[in-house]
Amino acid sequence: MGSMLDTLRNAFKIPDLRKRIGFTVLIMLIYRLGTAIPVPGISVEAFTDFFNRLGQYGSFMETITGVTLTGQTVRAVPIFVLGIQPYINASIIMQLLTFAIPALQRLSEEGEAGRKQIQKITRFVTVGLALLMSTAYWYSTRTAGVSVLPPVLNALVVILSFTAGSSFIMWLGEQINDRGIGNGISMIIFTGIISGFPNNIIGVYYSFMKWSQSSTILAVLGVLLVIFVFVAMITLVVYIQSAERRIPVQYAKKVIGRKMYGGQSTYLPIKVNQSGVLPVIFAVSVLMMPSTLVSLFGFDGKVAQFFLNFSNNPLYYLIYAFLIFAFTFFYSSISFNPDEIASRWQKDGGFIPGIRPGRSTSAFIRQTSRRLLWFEALFLVFIVLFPSVLSLLTDSMQNIWLGGTSILIVVGVAMDIITQLESQLMMRHYKGFLD
Repeated sequence: MGSMLDTLRNAFKIPDLRKRIGFTVLIMLIYRLGTAIPVPGISVEAFTDFFNRLGQYGSFMETITGVTLTGQTVRAVPIFVLGIQPYINASIIMQLLTFAIPALQRLSEEGEAGRKQIQKITRFVTVGLALLMSTAYWYSTRTAGVSVLPPVLNALVVILSFTAGSSFIMWLGEQINDRGIGNGISMIIFTGIISGFPNNIIGVYYSFMKWSQSSTILAVLGVLLVIFVFVAMITLVVYIQSAERRIPVQYAKKVIGRKMYGGQSTYLPIKVNQSGVLPVIFAVSVLMMPSTLVSLFGFDGKVAQFFLNFSNNPLYYLIYAFLIFAFTFFYSSISFNPDEIASRWQKDGGFIPGIRPGRSTSAFIRQTSRRLLWFEALFLVFIVLFPSVLSLLTDSMQNIWLGGTSILIVVGVAMDIITQLESQLMMRHYKGFLD
């Protein structure tokens, strides 16, 4: 904690970093302002009822946007109600397509130019998904319209407002990348989660007041208990996300001309939590797709009711855990390539002590990585499902436990911010070879 405060304090001493931090804060304030601008021509009651039907997926949307849709204080549907969800889905689609389509895979290997092309395609996919989601949201609430405009014009206003809001959020995230402290999309999600914490604490207090039959002391003790559990989970997440397995690497000595090069020792760091929160987001998106389609198109019957109430079924948690495991291993397979690392080491004269260069080195790195992936998947399942299990055990106090996904995102983004600031500070304090 002291190191983080020192980093922030030192960052504010440098004018350029101070300007970047101020710009980032300004963008976050603009984002929060957008969550209060209403979309005309749509029924708040119908839209809130729609998100109530979405169950845990609706709660996930509220978490990452910071927009409360299911509470009694909602007075308007905000223009930023889609949040960054279309961009997240577009990024997931592009990662899957990059793995499956050779042309996109070649683009990803072309360095900065290829990355920009993929980012451009991702923007178009984001706008397309935002348009589809906006159309589906309007369609699900069309019978409760409150606009004086003709139906066609009202539909255009609602759909284009939602789409423009989501596209504007994507642009805000890119501005943070270019002129702020970086990690723009993560900062947007971070802002939405943090903004909801005061309401969460108030909700916890009233839940304990109801459970303890209006005993203020018990309610305060209950809030302190939840905060203690929350801090303990944050500590665990920080420890795991900071942990890494270091594989020692030795470089052979080479004589070039009259000089000798190499001979130094280093290590390959493999993070314990390689995938971050992405497997959880992937799992939620897949798991809640059936209930989302049922809610969007108003399907009825026993099958539809099964999917709408699926989040209350024990099978839901088993499938959730399985998907987290599957996406953890899948994301690692497309983001971590032991063969490439082993090949590069072999060309540079690097080797792991006691392991033959080439295939044996690649197999050793892959085996080590897979062992860490099992632990990572178990860790993600525990962090995500632990609050849900507590909610089931405390049946009279549903939804008092803060979500594990929120903790993963908040801690991950906070650590990334500190890392970014430390790298910026190092760049500005490095005097260079001229000195």
